[in-house]
Amino acid sequence: MKILFVASEVSPFAKTGGLADVTGSLPRALRKQRHDVRIIMPLYQCIEDSGFPIKKARKGVEALIGGVLEKGLLRQTTLDDIPVYLIDRKEYFQRPHLYGTPAGDYPDNSRRFGFFCRGVVDLLKRLDFRPDIIHCHDWQTALVPTIIRYEHQDDPFFLKTALIYTIHNLAYQGLFPAEALSELGLDPSYFTIDRLEYYGKVNLMKGGILTADVVNTVSASYCREIRTEEMGCGLDGVLRQRDHDLYGILNGIDYNEWNPATDPALFKNYTASALSGKAAGKKALQKALGLEQRPDIPLLGMITRLSAQKGIDLLEKLLPRFRSSRLQLVILGTGDERYMTMLSAFQKKGADNISIHLAFDQVLARRVYAASDMFLMPSHYEPCGLGQLIALRYGAIPVVRKTGGLADTVFDARDGFREPNGFTFDEYSPKAFWGAVARALEAYGERKSWDRMVRSGMNSDYSWEHSAGEYEAMYEKALKKVR
Repeated sequence: MKILFVASEVSPFAKTGGLADVTGSLPRALRKQRHDVRIIMPLYQCIEDSGFPIKKARKGVEALIGGVLEKGLLRQTTLDDIPVYLIDRKEYFQRPHLYGTPAGDYPDNSRRFGFFCRGVVDLLKRLDFRPDIIHCHDWQTALVPTIIRYEHQDDPFFLKTALIYTIHNLAYQGLFPAEALSELGLDPSYFTIDRLEYYGKVNLMKGGILTADVVNTVSASYCREIRTEEMGCGLDGVLRQRDHDLYGILNGIDYNEWNPATDPALFKNYTASALSGKAAGKKALQKALGLEQRPDIPLLGMITRLSAQKGIDLLEKLLPRFRSSRLQLVILGTGDERYMTMLSAFQKKGADNISIHLAFDQVLARRVYAASDMFLMPSHYEPCGLGQLIALRYGAIPVVRKTGGLADTVFDARDGFREPNGFTFDEYSPKAFWGAVARALEAYGERKSWDRMVRSGMNSDYSWEHSAGEYEAMYEKALKKVR
């Protein structure tokens, strides 16, 4: 198949979260199956600043935005052997951040990604590349299926192209004032309840859900949850409308990238059959962070975006309890200003057993995964979650709330699983969270059963190969709808 990925971020070029990990790994897994895979994304400032080899292309792009024909340039690089097209318009993409500053989103995001989406549709014709599959991700690319289905429904160029739309996080929908419709060059007739209108605003994600041939999200449990009023973020009715075309496919991780046996960032490498390197890494991290070097004290890691979604409010209420317990806790992350301020204030008070790092540090993150005995993810909701998959790979036992992808990948003995790999809790409350932590701390004392659980997690398979096969099957179903 000819498969085009359209994404606002792709690892290693630009990343704010799990979306980039998926769009950087899934295309490579599909390429291994001999598909012709290509990627289109914006050319951000961070890509140029990082020194990736970028070539000029002869083609350009044009898009009608706000009644003005705006032009952009085309650049090109590669991800392994996969062509990556970069749409370059400095007015929109040469900025310090992808979507906004810590103070909030960029006010012209509708224009920025409207130009990108229209540029994608324009570019395909200029390149004469007719994909079998156009695979779009999250609200930033939702206009691509909307434009193709509403404006090119009779265009022979796209007649046999199937449109896939993946929801990575339903909470971020691309909501803009009604005036954005004309800015984006969309006909006023689209501003109706059965198209893009959403409580008086334009909802780009809604358009993507309604116009794609198939829609999926990134775990089976999250796929069920978002069809409920409680978890549907106002789009549960639209998603139930697409029920027969809605799939849940669990994300994977790249086991070449995430491998404790070869990871160059680690103090010492190790495998499931030889865990001494993990113990050495724990001791080295304790020393580096100024924690007491005690192999018998459980080390808990938390690498996260600091937001309400990730359960930071639960953590906040439990910090005094963590400080007074026989454990060590390492927190690494950035995010909402409120939580950054809270953790900074707590850090200044001092806690001998808690180490807080309010920054993005890839090397430190890998060392925390490797050194941790347990890994905390008390998420309010979690479409898939990659942290628990990486933690399992590195032998850190996940302690998670049973929601979304966490429920699909972490299995607790209390629920009858014969080969448990972690600890879960149901109720979103500090009491329930601490209850799961307490059970994990108690289990840590039983070293033989604990090491057996560690090895079981390290030997589990959450690589992309299986998930890529499910995407191939979904693509085939989508193609049957257009051919």
